[in-house]
This record gives sequence, structure tokens and C-alpha cells, in this order.
Amino acid sequence: MRENQRMRPLPAPTGLPRRRFMLAAGLAGLAQAGPANALPARALQFPRDFGSHPDFRTEWWYITGHASTSAGREFGFQVTFFRSRVDAAQGMQSKFAARQLIFAHAAVTDVQGKKLWHDQRIAREGFEIASASPQGMALKLRDWSLQSQGNTHSAHLPATDFALKLQLTETQPLLLQGNKGLSRKGPDAKQASYYYSLPQLATRGSLQVKGQSFEVTGKAWLDHEWSQELLHPSAVGWDWIGMNLDDGSALTAFRLRDREGKSVWDGGSFRSAKGDVYTFSRGEVVFSPQRRWKSPLSQASYPVEWIVRTPADFYTVRAVIDNQELDSRPSTGAIYWEGLSELIDSNGKRVGRGYLEMTGYAAVLRL
Repeated sequence: MRENQRMRPLPAPTGLPRRRFMLAAGLAGLAQAGPANALPARALQFPRDFGSHPDFRTEWWYITGHASTSAGREFGFQVTFFRSRVDAAQGMQSKFAARQLIFAHAAVTDVQGKKLWHDQRIAREGFEIASASPQGMALKLRDWSLQSQGNTHSAHLPATDFALKLQLTETQPLLLQGNKGLSRKGPDAKQASYYYSLPQLATRGSLQVKGQSFEVTGKAWLDHEWSQELLHPSAVGWDWIGMNLDDGSALTAFRLRDREGKSVWDGGSFRSAKGDVYTFSRGEVVFSPQRRWKSPLSQASYPVEWIVRTPADFYTVRAVIDNQELDSRPSTGAIYWEGLSELIDSNGKRVGRGYLEMTGYAAVLRL
């Protein structure tokens, strides 16, 4: 991985000064963490850091992407595995003690059908039912799995109304977010995560919707984060984008919001097709809502079109379909919006696709 190289930024934005920190925030009373401390800077090591970090309170592996058939039918897909350490159970001797909880979400957006399919799983780690290996990326939750072999990652998730069986191959080096992998998430130093991304993953495999199978190819994005501290007390949710640009560039932008919709913290990065990386400083990312959609399920009003100002460009982020809200109350406890979206540059040209995630609109996140 090359060192971060500062690209020339735009002038610092004015007006509204991240993203999800995280869906497992909905674990509320399940994960009773002790005092959180600021995370030290450390050199991430691979393949070790592809794996689980069970001494940390919260962790997730997050894959999103866009795929299409040879006939042009388009889909979005999302796979997330969460691990949560339950501190209150660490001293228990029983094999049944829930020391670590494993959660998983999966979703498929059928663009032509204008339909989102979603499923979820939850189990305590152990008994060959749920596991998250500390040696490398090897996650299992009943019949769902996410595994790595070399530079290829495999996701196999048979669900109720859909199924995913995908191979995702690295085409670019790891992208270390923040300060060489230490990503600040709030005004206090303890609000930080270890965070890296794998953008521009070449994707191929099969996808099923309601019993109909499709062979697909496309691009995906993988995030992996782990932390002791989640949200700043004034934050109620986050807005986040991870976008694969058509020219090979990669854009991350996020903000944490307070009750008034103002930014508590913001950040992200842009890696050019040549590999130059610019890491955004606080105040350089501005999310401005343009159009809203009201959910008939939760009655939440979500901005499904944004202007996102970054040092790289002023972008429009537009959902491909409005209703991509996910009800994960049986697992993480949250209702949130996460879906396939288009990225349009300041000249009005569509330059990429990726995922937009918005939390804290249906209800304030409770930790």
C-alpha cells in the first residue's frame, strides 16, 4: 500500500460542517462495554487483520456492489457480518455463555423490478453455528459464509427469497482509511476505528431472486472496521457513501449527524485511478439533501438524493430506487436505509455507482 499522497484540495467548504458507526449500534443492552480508550496508531498487518479482533467491542465486514446480467438486467447487493463482544459474559465458564455475538445482513436490489429483498441472521459464537476467525477472513453464520483465499473473497448467502454466491477479486491495493488505517469518528479521540477498504473488486457469480437464477458480473466494495467506541453522545445517526468510479477511482464520504441535522464529524477519502490518495479533513465534506422519500413502514423521511461536496468534486448521489429501507429490528434493532445509488459529477455526467447508507432517521440510535 502506498503512503497517502495529498492531492490539491478544493477550498474548505462553508455551511454544514460519518457514516454509520454502525448498525451493531442497535445491539444496545446486549454489548455492555467497559470504559473506552483512544485507539493507538498501529501498522495493520495482512492477512491477519482480515480476521476477527475479539478483544474489541464492535467489528464488521461490509460488502456492497453492483452487478448485471449479459442481457443488461441490473442488481445491487449488500452483505454485512457483525461481531459484538459482550463484556458481561467474558468471565463466564459455561459453554453456552454469549461472549461474542455474530449478526449478518444480506440484501438484493432488483433495479428493473424496483424491489428490495432483505434477510438477516443472529447467533452466539460457537457450536459450529457461528464463527469469526482471528487468523483471516473466515466468517460463518449457519448457512451463510464469507471467506478469503489469497486475493479472492467468496460470499455464499442462501436467503428466504433470494440467494448470493459471488466471488470478489482484488484489482487494487488496500485503501487504508484515515491516518494509515486509524479513522477518527468524532470530536473525542476515543471515537475512532481501525478501518480499511477494498474498492473496485471484480465480481462474478450467481444471484437468485424468487427462484429465478442469474449469472452476473460487476464491481464491489469491501469495508472492514473494528473499534471500542461507537457514537459521540450528541450523534443520532450517520450518512455514508462508498463509490466505485468508472475510471477506477474510489470515493468514501461520511458524516455523523446531531438532532438538528448538523454534522458532528465528517471525513472520507478519494483515491484516483493512478493510486494517489487524498484523505479528507474535518469540515471538507458537506452533505446537502435535495429530495426526500417517506417510508410507508417506518414513516421516516430519507434524503434519497444528495449533493455531496468533497475536495475531489461536487457530486450528486441519487438512489436507483427510493424504497431501499431495511428493517433489521430482529437482529441489530435498527431500521435504516441502505441502497444502490448513482454518482454524478459536477458536469452532470454519471461517473460511478456505489452504496448510500443512512441511519438514525427512523429513530435515534441507542447504544
